Amino acid sequence: MSDDYRRGQRDGLRLALALLAAEEAKWEALLGESRSGRTNAVRKVRHKALQVAQTRLQTALNRMTPKDEPAMSDELADALARAGL
Repeated sequence: MSDDYRRGQRDGLRLALALLAAEEAKWEALLGESRSGRTNAVRKVRHKALQVAQTRLQTALNRMTPKDEPAMSDELADALARAGL
C-alpha cells in the first residue's frame, strides 16, 4: 500500500472518531431526561455503544499510525473545523 493510501485511511478513521464523539455528546445530554424508563434505558445503551465504537476506532487508529507522524494532519483539522466538529 502506498503512503497516501495509508494516510487516507488514518484520516478517515480520525473523521469517524470525531463524528462518533459528536454523536456521543448528543446522547450524553439526553441521558435520564425522559420520564419513560424504557426510553432512558435505550439511550444508555446507545451511549455505551458509541463509547465502545470510539474505543475500537481509537485502537485501530493507534495501530495504523506510525510513531513519527503527528496525531492529526493539517488538512483533516481544517476539514473538521469547517464541518463544525
